[in-house]
Amino acid sequence: GHRFFSKSREVNELWREILGDQFIKRPRLSRIYCNRRFFHYPLKPFDALSKLGVVRSARILSSYFRARLRPINPERSYEDWVVNRFGRVLFETFFKSYTEKVWGMPTHAISADWAAQRIKGLSLVEAVLSAFRWGGGAGKGEVVKTLIEEFYYPRLGPGQMWETARDKVRGMGGGVHMDRRVVRIDHDGASVRAVVARDAEGRTYRYTGRHFLSTLPIRELIRSMNPAAPEEVRKAAEPLGYRDFLSVVLIIDRAETFPDTWIYVHEPDVRVGRIQNFKNWSPHLVPDPSKTSLGLEYFCFEGDDLWTSSDADLLALGRRELDAMGLVPADQVIDGCVVRMPKAYPVYDDAYQKHLGVIRDW
Repeated sequence: GHRFFSKSREVNELWREILGDQFIKRPRLSRIYCNRRFFHYPLKPFDALSKLGVVRSARILSSYFRARLRPINPERSYEDWVVNRFGRVLFETFFKSYTEKVWGMPTHAISADWAAQRIKGLSLVEAVLSAFRWGGGAGKGEVVKTLIEEFYYPRLGPGQMWETARDKVRGMGGGVHMDRRVVRIDHDGASVRAVVARDAEGRTYRYTGRHFLSTLPIRELIRSMNPAAPEEVRKAAEPLGYRDFLSVVLIIDRAETFPDTWIYVHEPDVRVGRIQNFKNWSPHLVPDPSKTSLGLEYFCFEGDDLWTSSDADLLALGRRELDAMGLVPADQVIDGCVVRMPKAYPVYDDAYQKHLGVIRDW
């Protein structure tokens, strides 16, 4: 699942130009599953108060005011950033376990940049004001993207956007060559001159041009350079880390399961990090209306025990965890598959900016 939301009119117009009436508006409901309870996300004060209890809620407020009076300075880590805006008690209740599950590293080792990018403009006060409909903007007419309750979405999922764009490019005489792996990038020290790629059958293709755009992981980009990048640049690229990802997709023999578009799973007793309810993203994603399709997302590192588990073991794990959380009984899961995605997320550790600076300078 990926929401389509932009404050840029140009971007919104481009999306609509590509998809037209295939770009549909969808409601958003996302909740946090924590301590065997569901909490609305973003925060709804009465909902959170009733589930956390008066004592813990008072501790959260007290912690928040302490953080505002004596903020951590400078903000170096994700932990610093969140504690300054929500207080330490709320950080430890809702943010810490989920974030460490996603990144596989302690929150004090994650750069504050990541929090600033993902939840920019949001604070405890902002969330409360939004819940009471007294606020909800980040000022000057802006909208905090964490608080958006509706979004646009391609009728058949994000891939529909890019498949349609591909078809339009080809329809106008352009080329889109898929399933070809970049193996070498030829340059003259000032600019890229050609990209060499290879297909599954081993055939080689050389693309020349004046302008090139790369979406390769930067580590792979630097490794591909011909002639080789300077030693200090190669050394800067190698420590850049990535978090890998797999989705255990389960078919449920029920027309409806839960109302959420997606759920953040903060429960430490299960390994799943997030659950997508594809039917609630778009009903057209599930071809049989009597069934539901759920995507259980596991964050991992390529080569670890999750990544190397067999599909059968991962499907069994997903079935057990759905049952353990009380979302869907295991016997209602009738089919499934596993999708693995390497290098899904660049890791924002405390050294990445230094390494990127060396690479960008070159």
